[in-house]
Amino acid sequence: MASDEPTVIKKYANRRLYHTGTSTYVTLEDLARMVKSGEDFVVTDAKTGEDITRAVLGQIIFEQENRGQHLLPIAFLRQLIRFYGDQMQAVLPSYLECSLSAFTRNQDELQKQLARALKGDAVGVLEEQSRRNMEMFTEAMRMWVPFAAGGGMPAPGNSGTAAKGAGKTEGRQEELESLRRQLSEMQKTLETIAGRK
Repeated sequence: MASDEPTVIKKYANRRLYHTGTSTYVTLEDLARMVKSGEDFVVTDAKTGEDITRAVLGQIIFEQENRGQHLLPIAFLRQLIRFYGDQMQAVLPSYLECSLSAFTRNQDELQKQLARALKGDAVGVLEEQSRRNMEMFTEAMRMWVPFAAGGGMPAPGNSGTAAKGAGKTEGRQEELESLRRQLSEMQKTLETIAGRK
């Protein structure tokens, strides 16, 4: 069997699980550890050959929840039950998969930032986050305020409609300047904190 293929776990009538890769019997806890370590596997019924991976993974979750390691809120479980038989049932699995993938990516980034903070680089983490926020803010301003990228308001007389929109433009410019001042103050605060280290 090729190494990139999932390990086959066979489930027998006596509910025992047989790991074909190591030729040993395993428990649900062993399978949970395999999932956490990223090892791919499929569970088949030893008699019929039917793929019962989904049911076994559900059983692992049920066991974890019974031990008091509550991960799934009651409201979520109720909503999930309501989707069975609903027309959105076909869409929900893909949505949940994408949402969890995005959460995992964000979790990895958060763990990296926490590790840096614990090593004494909390200021660096804050500065990096501040820089990213500033980039997002600048990009948003380019999208919503076309003249912001040009460094100011359009010159008067360039357009017949310039006078009509002057009031709105001035209001937006004031908001933009206010946000810039706030971000500048935040940056000064971060620099002050960094200087105290």
